Amino acid sequence: MNQDKLHATACALVAAGKGILAADESAPTIKKRFDSIATESTEDNRRDYREMLFTAPEAGRYISGVILFDETIRQNGAGGTPLVKVLESAGIIPGIKVDMGAKDLAGHPGEKVTEGLDGLRERFAEYAKLGARFAKWRAVYSVTDMLPSGACVAVNAHALARYAALAQEAGIVPIVEPEVLMDGDHTADQCEEVSEAVLQSLYAELALQEVNLEGTLLKPNMVISGTDCPEQASVEEVARRTVRCLRRCVPAAVPGIVFLSGGQSDVLATQHLNAMNKLPDSRPWKLSFSYGRALQAAPLKAWSGKAANLKAGQDAFLERAKANGLATTGSYG
Repeated sequence: MNQDKLHATACALVAAGKGILAADESAPTIKKRFDSIATESTEDNRRDYREMLFTAPEAGRYISGVILFDETIRQNGAGGTPLVKVLESAGIIPGIKVDMGAKDLAGHPGEKVTEGLDGLRERFAEYAKLGARFAKWRAVYSVTDMLPSGACVAVNAHALARYAALAQEAGIVPIVEPEVLMDGDHTADQCEEVSEAVLQSLYAELALQEVNLEGTLLKPNMVISGTDCPEQASVEEVARRTVRCLRRCVPAAVPGIVFLSGGQSDVLATQHLNAMNKLPDSRPWKLSFSYGRALQAAPLKAWSGKAANLKAGQDAFLERAKANGLATTGSYG
């Protein structure tokens, strides 16, 4: 493990004014996205859509890295150039999603554990050869008056830490993604309490497994009210609560925190990030983004599966990328 190289890559992913595009949708997820624009989810259409995003003019000004799906990291663009090389030529770091999805946690109805550790060392070796320099593993936690259980928190922290150690062994920066889900009627208070418990457990496990924190990034949820909660926290309250929670739990050694949008609208996700970076308090880590839908909803609609709409799709993507780039420095709006 080259710790200096891992640290340099992690820092490059959270460079000022830049963030990460999550383009790692599984086949069922991207099919749903394509269904919304009446476009068939074929391998060529998936390639064309993602290549449209990757080749947007000056995307590298706002996008530091892209999380790819297994299919995408192996694909060539329409002109024959590997998509990994397309990204690299734009100054964008290729990454890869490596988990196999959240599955039912035995003995704990309503809870999930993320699978994919079997064979991961070998897959990391292959992904490194294909050009991946960072990776992502997502764990999910539901919030009710009874959930998440201690078991759910513990097993997912253990899996995230094992993944992170294997990633670093392969020379790949691990992004650890513990997502407290927005689904439900829980309050911002409940979200903050659960987020704190999840993060404390995660960093205890990362320490136990001797993961080098300087060569990692955190991809958490924001502290936000559940989608069905009658009282929604304001943008300013979300910013204050989120940064307070992170201060309590995330070591200063971590170079950056790249938030997931988690079902928020594209504009609201940008507003929340911007509000955090406008807070006067000092922070030891960079606050940036690793957005999927919040970067892709507008360009997907503008493109609508038609080659003639390529420029419109790229323009819509660059508009959202620039807005979020500004939000990383508190300069949006």
